[in-house]
Amino acid sequence: MSINALTRWDPFKEMEELQNRFTRLFGLTPARPGNGGQELMTITEWAPSVDIVEDNKEWLVKADLPEVKKEDVKVTVENGVRTITGERQFEKEEKDKKYHRIERSYGNFLRSFTLPDGADGAKVNAEFKDGVLKVHLPKSETAKPKAVEVKVS
Repeated sequence: MSINALTRWDPFKEMEELQNRFTRLFGLTPARPGNGGQELMTITEWAPSVDIVEDNKEWLVKADLPEVKKEDVKVTVENGVRTITGERQFEKEEKDKKYHRIERSYGNFLRSFTLPDGADGAKVNAEFKDGVLKVHLPKSETAKPKAVEVKVS
């Protein structure tokens, strides 16, 4: 075996290849450089990052949507699925500007989440402020924790 036949093992390469397969499967453009380390200059589809938090009254989804207009975001609840859709527009090119790098994602986005058991989909409400969408999903009365007094005899 010659020394030229050895390759350096990269533990993250397999994960990156798996992620790239998923992004191709769902028609997305990967956000990382592919084989050979070539940079991607544009990303045409994206999914905003979200946090989902639960307390004793509700589930709260917080989605980062910087530079997205309120009127370009839609929240729906249908058939047990909560969906957030919208679009972040690319600023129109101006002749006196030269773009050297475009890494931020633009275009349509969609995030869907199955409603948890005990959620009251009829009372969902949303607010949009400072580039953050907050979707409140109240728990139904039957899903809220109840304290039971234990009597000792």
